Amino acid sequence: MTKAFDATVSAASGTEPVAATLSAILTAAVKLGFAVAAWRLPETSDINIAVSLRQQHAIAQPVLENSPFGFLFCPFQANEAHGNLFIKADIFYNSAAETVVAAADAPPASVAAYYEVLEHVKNSGEVKWHVAKRAGQELEQPETAFKDAVKAAVAAIEAEEMEKVVLSRKDCMALPETFSPAAAFLAMAEAYPRAFVSLVSVPETGTWLGASPEILVSIDQQQIFRTVALAGTQPLNNATTTANAIWRQKEIEEQSLVERYVINCFKKIRLREYMESGPKTVIAGNLMHLRTDFKVDMKEQPFPTLGSDMLHLLHPTSAVCGMPKEPALSFILEHEGYDRCFFSGFLGPVSSAQGTHIYVNLRCTKLLQQQAIIYAGAGITAESSPEKEWVETKYKMLTVSRVLESLGV
Repeated sequence: MTKAFDATVSAASGTEPVAATLSAILTAAVKLGFAVAAWRLPETSDINIAVSLRQQHAIAQPVLENSPFGFLFCPFQANEAHGNLFIKADIFYNSAAETVVAAADAPPASVAAYYEVLEHVKNSGEVKWHVAKRAGQELEQPETAFKDAVKAAVAAIEAEEMEKVVLSRKDCMALPETFSPAAAFLAMAEAYPRAFVSLVSVPETGTWLGASPEILVSIDQQQIFRTVALAGTQPLNNATTTANAIWRQKEIEEQSLVERYVINCFKKIRLREYMESGPKTVIAGNLMHLRTDFKVDMKEQPFPTLGSDMLHLLHPTSAVCGMPKEPALSFILEHEGYDRCFFSGFLGPVSSAQGTHIYVNLRCTKLLQQQAIIYAGAGITAESSPEKEWVETKYKMLTVSRVLESLGV
């Protein structure tokens, strides 16, 4: 484990390491019925944790501008079963500062109750996490069902009903009796330094762990807006580098569709001044993708609500849904055979000291009491092969399953 994760946290846990501190902060929140989110931004070492002392987290359409500091957690498709959630940072921990602090507007009685429970659990070693209410309905997707859906998608694309659709599936892994979400989060952070690593635990909604490679909307302290077009997938092996990667026509066309989708969103708000670079080959864990980066200097462009506007236009992107959006979404709902919940939704910190950074919820798992539900999808075009798309989802699931296996799963 890297040195950053070995830091001691005097205010939170005496001489306990970050793993124990994260576990205690999470467990204390769960015991009191509070929501909690932990995250680590790409290519950084700081671990951040926000705990909301509120009972209600549901919000309408997310608005990034002038938002209080907190963590946004939104589903693939907001509905009665799964709504948009905001975890306000009433309690905040940062591994560099080594302190657990309460926000000025946090309810005092709840702060006192939280600190009391935190003091108890940090010494008990107790480990808890929220489990979704409908956890018993989780089943993996059969291989035949996924491949049949791919065949149907190719036929629909050839009939010009749509250009592309993203089909996904899920699988199950057993969790050991000694499983710790905190240890899994830190192992993910160490294994995938270029990814946005997150652990979100909300009453009734459950607990989600992930390492996403895909920015949806990012606005840093210098007011630089960023988003990406990310698509195309091939496994990374010892003989392959970004310099010698060879892409098939299918992946090139898939990435081009996502890139065009982002540009069309800019056109809808009449934004003409943006910087574009790529596509280029990038590494994301055990995979390589094609990525095009887009950047806008908001200090020079009169678009004060650019973040919220693009968030609403982009999601769900063609990288997780398809093009055109409406027929692709209808095809997914009809043929995928399960509820994605928060997989391929979006999440990330809002109004933090580092800015607002929203990522697509990819390479993720939903943690039940004794199982992990792992999700993955593949972009389907006219050139897609059901067998190759099945293999692609298997490679994507390795991002999570390898880490869980390393913990003794």
